[in-house]
Amino acid sequence: MSGPLHVRGSIVVPEAELAWRFSRSSGPGGQGVNTTDSRVELSFDLARTTALGPALRARALERLAARLVDGVITIVASEQRSQLRNREAARERLAALLRDAVAPPPKRRRPTKPSKGAVERRLAAKKHRSGLKRLRRTED
Repeated sequence: MSGPLHVRGSIVVPEAELAWRFSRSSGPGGQGVNTTDSRVELSFDLARTTALGPALRARALERLAARLVDGVITIVASEQRSQLRNREAARERLAALLRDAVAPPPKRRRPTKPSKGAVERRLAAKKHRSGLKRLRRTED
């Protein structure tokens, strides 16, 4: 569970760059809910990380700008009763978030225009349809 965080391919975040905080979680837990620190906060300093190259870091900072506070991203997990499972959930969420943030941008759409035949077929179908509707009309 502990150790470096594998994001994808050659991108690995060292354990030393991940900061953990634990607190009491609201929600399910029975009698132990008030005594166990099962809520997990995982913080990662994206602005100063050595795990990403300059280009990937810039892309990630741009895409995650709304979620960052002073270049640090924080993931909170408190769904599980166990701190260990919440830690695993937070690690998975951070990995998925970073994976999406550093993914290459999608290919640009090449604009196309309909062929001459397609335009003619569309207009012929419209003309046929309007002719059918004209025949249904009643003359007053």
